[in-house]
Amino acid sequence: MPDGVVLSVSQLNRYVKSIIEQDRNLQTVFVQGEISNFTNHYKTGHFYMTIKDEFSSIKAVMFKTANMRLKFMPENAMSVIIKGRVSVFERDGQYQLYIDDMQPDGIGALSFAFEQLKERLAKEGLFDSERKKPIPAYPERVGVVTSPTGAAIRDIINVVSRRFPLTELILCPVTVQGEHAAPQIKSAIEAFNKQKAADVLIVGRGGGSIEELWAFNEEIVARAVAASEIPVISAVGHETDFTICDFAADLRAPTPSAAAELAVPDMFQQKEMLAAAQRRINSAVYDKIGIERAKVEMKKSALQRLSPQNYIDNMRVRCDRAVMSMDNAVKHEITVKSKEFSSLCAKLDAMSPLKILARGYSVASKQGKIISDISDVEKGDIINVRVFGGDIECEVKGC
Repeated sequence: MPDGVVLSVSQLNRYVKSIIEQDRNLQTVFVQGEISNFTNHYKTGHFYMTIKDEFSSIKAVMFKTANMRLKFMPENAMSVIIKGRVSVFERDGQYQLYIDDMQPDGIGALSFAFEQLKERLAKEGLFDSERKKPIPAYPERVGVVTSPTGAAIRDIINVVSRRFPLTELILCPVTVQGEHAAPQIKSAIEAFNKQKAADVLIVGRGGGSIEELWAFNEEIVARAVAASEIPVISAVGHETDFTICDFAADLRAPTPSAAAELAVPDMFQQKEMLAAAQRRINSAVYDKIGIERAKVEMKKSALQRLSPQNYIDNMRVRCDRAVMSMDNAVKHEITVKSKEFSSLCAKLDAMSPLKILARGYSVASKQGKIISDISDVEKGDIINVRVFGGDIECEVKGC
């Protein structure tokens, strides 16, 4: 630049900017530092921040077109590694860092994004146990949200057809990885709920890397799972690691096969349980019948003892015995009295006046009265003299 040339501020800033932008070393730089003064400009979608270390700092901006690719949300005090370029903001005459990409320092961006989303949704209560719905014991229809060509759907079909073939499987095919996967999974869950097409949903896929499984860590999938009125079993094929979908679901299964086992009962096990229950019921019924039969017999015996008919029969027997006893007593008394009467008759007969008369004696009576003394008659009285064989009427000639 020639000596003595007077420049405007804009010209000076533009000149400095051109010099910086011509330096290839500044067109792609990697910078490590800590974020401060972070601002998410919601109207434009741009991120503004300061990147600093122990001794210095630099202003930085990440435009919306670049930050839309981030899997995490930058935060103050976060240590990051930035890829970008250095240029000048002409208006303020300030050089700054224009960020093209950003990664958390010391941890993968996806892992950091996972922890961020998990913490935020947990604070909302999206993972609370009170929200979990029970899995139906005997579902008629099991909905499956997965790829139609993967191993997951084959495993689910094999397990369900073996364990409980009465259940109807309904597949809603989706892409399970890539940028279109999460919206498709969300739409499939919502479609099942809108049409009430299943009693329980299995949402998942086979195993893979964190990048391949990332669709199941997307917020829209987590919210769709949590909002589902149909119980959801998360079945992303990884044994030890969890996805956000696992936390939001009503039940987590380590693999699609395990999800199918959790979704439907084992028919053969159910049959055995029913048979065992039937045996227990039969035994209980037989025992109960035996106990009740014994009670009936006891009550029957008691009723028989207390029956009016038994009382009547007993009284009848007692009456019959009393009659017989009385009859025997009467007969005995008659016999005794007959003997006594016969004895008295014999005595009476022996002492009968007729017997005396038969021996030549007679009985005199006056007007029906026995004449026992001479003074009982007078001369001229008519008296009756009874002798053996009849009466003699006599007149007293003298006394």
